Amino acid sequence: MRFEFATATRILFGPGTLQEVASLALGMGKRAFVVTGRSAERAAPLLEGLKEHRVESVLANVPGEPTTDLALAGVERARETQCDFVIGIGGGSVLDAGKAIAALMTNKGDLFDYLEVIGRGNPLAHPSAPYIAVPTTAGTGSEVTRNAVLASPEHQVKVSLRSPSMLPRLAVVDPELTYSMPPAVTASTGLDALTQVLEPYVSNQANPMTDGICREGLGRAARSLRRAYEDGRDAEARQDMALVSLFGGLALANAKLGAVHGFAGPLGGLFPAPHGTICARLLPHVMEANVRALQARMPDSPALARYDEVAQLLTGKGAARANDGVAWIQDLCQALDVSPLSDFGLTEDDFPTVVKKARKASSMKGNPILLTDEELTEILGKVI
Repeated sequence: MRFEFATATRILFGPGTLQEVASLALGMGKRAFVVTGRSAERAAPLLEGLKEHRVESVLANVPGEPTTDLALAGVERARETQCDFVIGIGGGSVLDAGKAIAALMTNKGDLFDYLEVIGRGNPLAHPSAPYIAVPTTAGTGSEVTRNAVLASPEHQVKVSLRSPSMLPRLAVVDPELTYSMPPAVTASTGLDALTQVLEPYVSNQANPMTDGICREGLGRAARSLRRAYEDGRDAEARQDMALVSLFGGLALANAKLGAVHGFAGPLGGLFPAPHGTICARLLPHVMEANVRALQARMPDSPALARYDEVAQLLTGKGAARANDGVAWIQDLCQALDVSPLSDFGLTEDDFPTVVKKARKASSMKGNPILLTDEELTEILGKVI
């Protein structure tokens, strides 16, 4: 047995930990490039803290999902203003944008030299600039991953900039920052987090460390996602989901994902659907297709037993089997009002393009079995 486990240099978790970021930033540089979402409101305490500690800051906004052009513009501004480190405070889009900017600040050349799938995929020559990641949603786990997902409108796909050196220097997870998320965002991000502790558990690259993290995450998501959706001020549920998100990031960075995320990149590049909604809509149908394919072509695969364990963790029933897990997730998606992907423009005419693009996605390589084009097309037929 051989495996690797790498994560952020330091992880700080707990209510109120945002207040500690400014003092911890002192050792990283004199001027921070601070990346936020549309509004910098939630970053106000951080910006004030930086000022008190005499750390200058330059503010940049990420109004939507990060694109290749946005990342390049951010790098140019960070260099022009002579920033020496980066802080990202926001959802997964903000954290990924900040991570990409930090990586490109220290690496010359064209962005497409380094991008996967649509680029040359070359390794980064130099470590990223120091990066502090502060999530304000509970979904992607980007604060502890080694990649940044960027959309390329020109290619109509989302792809990764990836390097071990992109792992943040500091990840600060303060569950209190997630209290203001509206129910729809709680559902979308929470279902993404659930997917990211489920797919690595059945992945062909699972290992004992990620297994323990995933089991813990699945149990917490099962008991708390619906509660957080129904009552955003439920502190215990919010803390659980912040942990699920963190665990998902740890797991996917050290194992692999699967067909859900293999589809999510192309679908997110083609249609204006939230990443979490795409994952939620796909998850039960990918589970069902994987179990059926494993039973038919790889009946001795350990992934079959793992799908049974997933069902037991989700339902709390020791006798549950994989199909019970599929049903549980379908019920959850219905309760959380997950939209069909046809609402965002997906039609049957798009299936061949989506399948072709999904085949090239790095996440597809972690799926426990190679699904056929027919099986992939059948999955798409169930999500519209």
